[in-house]
Amino acid sequence: MLKATCHCGSVHLSIPRKPRSLTNCNCSICRRYGTLWAYFQLSEVKVEAEPGVLQSYQWGDRMLDFMRCGRCGCIVQWRPVAPTDKSRTGINARMFEPEVLGDVKIRRLDGAKSWKVLKD
Repeated sequence: MLKATCHCGSVHLSIPRKPRSLTNCNCSICRRYGTLWAYFQLSEVKVEAEPGVLQSYQWGDRMLDFMRCGRCGCIVQWRPVAPTDKSRTGINARMFEPEVLGDVKIRRLDGAKSWKVLKD
């Protein structure tokens, strides 16, 4: 398991392996958050937080909860509002120390318009 925390240490993340790629999305919320998303099945990820510290935000079609630490403000994850057995989640890879993820490829996603991966 690879482990990470938010800035203040109130939220801990565990993922089973290094992601194959990270996604830098330019949609209206992701570009403001400055996140790099690593995608996993919801069941593969462990998020532990001190009681009451996680806060969520929904926008648009209200299908995703963007989770942040209520103390330091770090965005740690998005997850589906109504999860199923096959649901995936996005973990903010910026919560990991850079050497943990190493040289994982970053792909750019045009979430602002086309929802297509942009070529380098």
